[in-house]
Amino acid sequence: MLTLVQNPHKRSAVSGFVIERTAKRMKQVCQQSLTQAGFDLTVDQWVLLQELHKLDGQGQNDLARKTFKDAPTVTRIIDLLCKKGLTERLVAPEDRRKFNIFLTPAGRSIIKEVLPVIQEFRHQAYQNLSDAQMDVLTEILDQIFENLL
Repeated sequence: MLTLVQNPHKRSAVSGFVIERTAKRMKQVCQQSLTQAGFDLTVDQWVLLQELHKLDGQGQNDLARKTFKDAPTVTRIIDLLCKKGLTERLVAPEDRRKFNIFLTPAGRSIIKEVLPVIQEFRHQAYQNLSDAQMDVLTEILDQIFENLL
């Protein structure tokens, strides 16, 4: 177990490393879970599909903002999702220069298939953490996030 050093600069460096290390490991294990389950999806593709599942028909800029990805990255991911037949671009009625992204029937179907794999991954990641610990973890990470806005 890591102990936090009294020097606030060292504490920040250790904490930042732990957060980054954990986030990367979570993404690696989640990707392994998707691959082992036979899904031809990346974690980043899943994140966009999940966001579209919450609100279908969003614009690319909205998707980028909500998923904390830059616009070119979102464009590349959407290109791949369209090639896979999971999403489609339709011209935005309010501005013909923009596109809204929609799930296809295959996209809606894959979400239902992948969701149990994601839920099992989350269960694995958070096992042995009490509800109180999860609440504290969420509160701390939310506070760090808010500090950086």
